Amino acid sequence: MASNRVGSDYNSWINTLRSDFTRDLRRRNRVEAEAEKPPTGANKVDRVHWYIKDNAKNHKTKKYEMVHDKEKPKPVLRRGQLFYLAIRFHETFDQAKDRVVLNFRFGHKPSVSKGTMGVVMVNSDKLTRTKDEWDCRIDPGTRGKDLVVQVYIPVGACVGIYHLEVLTGLHNSSDTGMNNYLDETDCYILFNPWCKDDVVYMDDEQKREEYVMNDKGKVWVGSYKRSRGRPWAFGQFDDVVLPVAVYLLEISRVSDPERGNPVKVVRGISAGVNSSDEEGVLEGRWDGEYSDGVAPFRWSGSVRILEQYVNSGYQPVKYGQCWVFSALVTTVCRALGIPCRSVTNFVSAHDTNSSLTIDKFFDKNGDEIEGGPDGENWDSIWNFHVWNDAWMARNDLPPGYGGWQAIDATPQEESDYKMQCGPTSLVAIRRGDIGLNYDSPFVFAEVNADLMHWGEDPQSEWGWSRMKMNKYHIGRAIMTKSSGKDDDFGDDDGEDVVNDYKNTEGSVAERMAIQNAIRGSRRAMQYYNIKSDGKEDVAFDLIDIDKITKGHSFQVKVVVRNESNEKRKVYAVLNSRSLYYTGVNVAHIKKAEGTFVLEPNGTQEVAMTVQFSEYWPKLVEQCLIKIYAICRVEETQQTWTDEDDFTVDKPRLDIQVTGEPRVRNMCEVTISFTNPLDVPLTNCHISMDGPGLIRPHSININEDVAPKEKLTVYSTRFMPRIHGDRKLIIAFNSKELFDISLCSRGSRERDRCCRGL
Repeated sequence: MASNRVGSDYNSWINTLRSDFTRDLRRRNRVEAEAEKPPTGANKVDRVHWYIKDNAKNHKTKKYEMVHDKEKPKPVLRRGQLFYLAIRFHETFDQAKDRVVLNFRFGHKPSVSKGTMGVVMVNSDKLTRTKDEWDCRIDPGTRGKDLVVQVYIPVGACVGIYHLEVLTGLHNSSDTGMNNYLDETDCYILFNPWCKDDVVYMDDEQKREEYVMNDKGKVWVGSYKRSRGRPWAFGQFDDVVLPVAVYLLEISRVSDPERGNPVKVVRGISAGVNSSDEEGVLEGRWDGEYSDGVAPFRWSGSVRILEQYVNSGYQPVKYGQCWVFSALVTTVCRALGIPCRSVTNFVSAHDTNSSLTIDKFFDKNGDEIEGGPDGENWDSIWNFHVWNDAWMARNDLPPGYGGWQAIDATPQEESDYKMQCGPTSLVAIRRGDIGLNYDSPFVFAEVNADLMHWGEDPQSEWGWSRMKMNKYHIGRAIMTKSSGKDDDFGDDDGEDVVNDYKNTEGSVAERMAIQNAIRGSRRAMQYYNIKSDGKEDVAFDLIDIDKITKGHSFQVKVVVRNESNEKRKVYAVLNSRSLYYTGVNVAHIKKAEGTFVLEPNGTQEVAMTVQFSEYWPKLVEQCLIKIYAICRVEETQQTWTDEDDFTVDKPRLDIQVTGEPRVRNMCEVTISFTNPLDVPLTNCHISMDGPGLIRPHSININEDVAPKEKLTVYSTRFMPRIHGDRKLIIAFNSKELFDISLCSRGSRERDRCCRGL
């Protein structure tokens, strides 16, 4: 019987008991200690009233669900502002007689000297201190037993949970004893992007609405030629989010005094969201084996992940990949008041040896050598990689480096002995200033590394010669959801912010940034000093493939032109592989090779056709295919290589909402989907998220979907909980087709409105 009780749920229950018992014991001890004190004649506090909803309206925190909790509502406030507070006394409050001190306590060991305790004397109807100090003034509403005050939260206050301690005594008395009242209400104080004095201040209202207040959006995935915005429910106002955000700062060891500094806070978030250190929220996995958890492409919102994390006793949730990590970071940052956007770098470099280059090695047969010649070079190119930009001033850097800062929670490389990355100034990346904190060389290479192909060459001292250096392959587009735009059925709400990260490819400024970065890396200087000589009089052009539709064949084609007046004998290799979006090869699909002779000034096409039956069984998540082409000219030893990748298009869902979508009115959603394949769909599953509409949940469809058959699923009925524009985000997955998602449109005309009225 006892063995059945062991597990994460049981551990969570035990931890709850400990916490409850400890809190009750401390409360009883305080009550007893107060009762044992000799009477002082000072007024005593009965209770405290926080004006939770009124303050929430003024502090732009009314959307937080914990503000509206019917049993234990909690104040959610922003620093750099005033809030109202009322204190009910046993006896009538007399300003001339009663001495009142408010202590706002933060963290494990509150300390005035460390900035984790604010001490406020209640003795004036005016504010008398600076913007960096706690202050208060007595409000004209004070009367009888009720003292009403307006408390100012300093602009640099630590962010997280505060508790209020009220000390009461007597003015002009030799009795120095004071009564103590500790209010157990958790008061959350957040960053304030509306306050000009806060280091996260953002002066554009439309951008604040997008990057702080928008609780749904998109995360871009796919390939740079065929990217798509994947709908995501961030849900930063859900009641589970703020407590987890505070917990993450604890486990990532951000010290209490540093929690007013967004630089330290976002660095802690990047470490705490992944499970590599101190059992953070999400465990990453990229090998396609997810049977003991949830496949990353099945998630469509952050709240379900965070709820599972809490309900499992704060054990890491399985599994995530970069877009899931990024979505969680967006949720946590926006919940804490830090403007944040999810950004996707298409053709993203992962430089493992700080050379600022991505190096690929090929043998004489044109096959790529995994790990390089010494087995130690694991540079890779991800078809896309998703991280975050957070907005803040950088007082720790020279002037001019504030604004957007890149942070990355996907575990890739250690930084300060943890899997964390950033914040890295985008201005520094654009200039090539890789010597500035934090992790600038790594982020610079992700968006601006040069790609080098090396071929086996017995005549070279090293045994390898450089076949190609592509200066414009990496960082082809950096996509995010645009502020002020919303496209539920397309991707017109996407915005390419690549110019925030680097100057125009090929421009003098862009090459100067590269040279500036190279000077800061000894390894990079060695790689760039290697030169490639030789005659090149044959031109090659790999024809790009934008997309194919699942079920159709595709063709790999290279156009070869002889620009000399002599014949040229050319050896060509065409290769295709399926791969994960991280650039890791999954399976070989097809290879073709041969030799042909080009007449002087002649042109020839070299092509390889790949049938659906050849590639379909080998596709994995994201349905990505990479093709390589390598050609050698026998007479001149000219070597050419190029690569391309593309995605396989998938069908769309159809969503219909019936019933009037307003608060406390029952609605029902209908999901339709047609199988486009000539094979059945098995292990079908639908996940559903909708902040303020429905608790995140999933539906297993216990039947296969026959070829070309239309599937119709009626979900569980739902009742909107919170006012405002709301959306349902629904994702369909099966063994054969996966990661098909759609966001319901907030429009009455399309009968898909989820607007709370």
